[in-house]
Amino acid sequence: MKTLMLGNDALARGLYESGVAVASSYPGTPSTEITESLAKFNEVYSEWAPNEKVALEAAFGASLGGRRAFCGMKHVGLNVAADPLFTISYTGVRAGLVIAVADDPGMHSSQNEQDSRHYAVAAKLPMLEPADSDECYEFAKYAYTLSETYDTPVLLRICTRVAHSQSIVDTHERVLPELIPYKKDIAKYVMMPGNAKRRHPYVENRTDMLRQLAETFPLNKIERGTGNSSVGVICSGTVYQYVKEVFGDTVSVLKLGLVNPLPEALIRTFADGVNELFVIEELDPVIEAHVKSLGISCHGKDYFPLCGELSQNLISRTLASHAEPRAGIAAVAAPVIDAEIPPRPPVMCAGCPHRGMFYSLMKNNITVLGDIGCYTLGAAAPLAAIDTTICMGASVSGLHGFIHAQGNEAAERAVCVIGDSTFMHSGVTGLINIAYNGGASTVIILDNSITGMTGHQQNPTTGLNIKGDPAGKIDLEALCHAVGISRVRVVDPYNIAECDAAVTEEIAAPEPSVIISRRPCALLKTVKPKPPLAVNPDKCKKCGSCMKIGCPAVSMKNGAAEIDKTLCVGCAVCTQLCKFDAFEEVGA
Repeated sequence: MKTLMLGNDALARGLYESGVAVASSYPGTPSTEITESLAKFNEVYSEWAPNEKVALEAAFGASLGGRRAFCGMKHVGLNVAADPLFTISYTGVRAGLVIAVADDPGMHSSQNEQDSRHYAVAAKLPMLEPADSDECYEFAKYAYTLSETYDTPVLLRICTRVAHSQSIVDTHERVLPELIPYKKDIAKYVMMPGNAKRRHPYVENRTDMLRQLAETFPLNKIERGTGNSSVGVICSGTVYQYVKEVFGDTVSVLKLGLVNPLPEALIRTFADGVNELFVIEELDPVIEAHVKSLGISCHGKDYFPLCGELSQNLISRTLASHAEPRAGIAAVAAPVIDAEIPPRPPVMCAGCPHRGMFYSLMKNNITVLGDIGCYTLGAAAPLAAIDTTICMGASVSGLHGFIHAQGNEAAERAVCVIGDSTFMHSGVTGLINIAYNGGASTVIILDNSITGMTGHQQNPTTGLNIKGDPAGKIDLEALCHAVGISRVRVVDPYNIAECDAAVTEEIAAPEPSVIISRRPCALLKTVKPKPPLAVNPDKCKKCGSCMKIGCPAVSMKNGAAEIDKTLCVGCAVCTQLCKFDAFEEVGA
């Protein structure tokens, strides 16, 4: 059946039809919808793991148990999963294991734009890279065949544009492979040094076989141009779409679907058929470096940027600006879209429960080590309440080091903030470090009862699983006590005075403490908003104090405060900033 599908949904469909039995992932844009879509199929056991390392280890366990398995994450999540990744490259698999990693060129929702192809090279694993939804679907099936044929985990790399774009997919029925009986194999799966030394040559031999496969692999294909075929382009993934949109069939294209290991003879054959060769790829010159290592001259990052996304516009303008003496390219390479889109930076939502706590921290001039989540937006003006954001869990560990470097007096002017899901991902280990090694750190857990930034996924503190069914629920207060923190208190972030008191008292304490700032995300379906507030024009003194919290529902019009009733959820945080009681409930 032909269906219009997002790349992530199509990938999930391909996994499902391939007979995947277990899926364990951690949500991260732009990969999240793969596992969410898989969870809709009752035949597949799907779960959100506390972090990517746990997810990959669970998926490997399912493969070891004889069923096809899947693990999904974004590019920075692969850093977390790297420990098991490199070792399961040595062990190989029993049933097929596919690992999807979604890169984010342009950093639409990420703290860096790392290129995951380097992991495939370093871990010596095959990597596929689809260019649209249909290829996401088909490549998922290829991935399991590769995995089981070559006894290897397979990486499947997508990017934001492929993950979140739609194209036609022709779906079919699910085929469930037979359970592979478990057989104990210490030499293969117990990676102590003696066994690992014997497995390493296997990995090198497997890479050689995959390199030979790359020469004839059907996902690597040459498309000879009908026009200016003296020009050739090597590309993969979404860049292939850009190249075809800009040039059509006027240039020759080598489209690589298997991006590790890369072919040699195929590239030489393609290069021999053109007079001038371009390698167009997003982020790092991985393919370009390989081509040049073969002694083949090409243009790549001398024309195209290392940073950010490519686009039809960028490719066409770049090649057009270097067109001479390539007559044919300049005419075809005209800008596809020539409109400037105004920026629209993200902000914390109206009624966001983090706003009151951030206002308190800003007002009290506290140094705040931040973490990964929607609360990272607390770094934006006018709150500007966050000093650092590095990676998941780094706020807690970083605060410990910061205080020990600065001295105990730093504990009276520095805290860290971390969300509930991020705390379970990798913050709790930092808290254990604080409890074990001492110090007077104050850790603020921003508990909004959900994984917010990635679109409201459940986590171990919510009491629900990926399907919304009741599940084990971590008691944050009990957990903090259990790891050795005596001072644990809960505050309502809508109450600024309560936040002020908690922060002031805990940073003054001579021992580590935890403040749990608890209120559900205002966008949760289970949270019923209160009636919107209104501004009494007779009471408003036009002082602008209400603007200090940066709520998108509050603005200044003709010098006076105004409430956008379509955004306001009646949280009443703004009323606590107004000394003149200008904010009132509608009808009051």
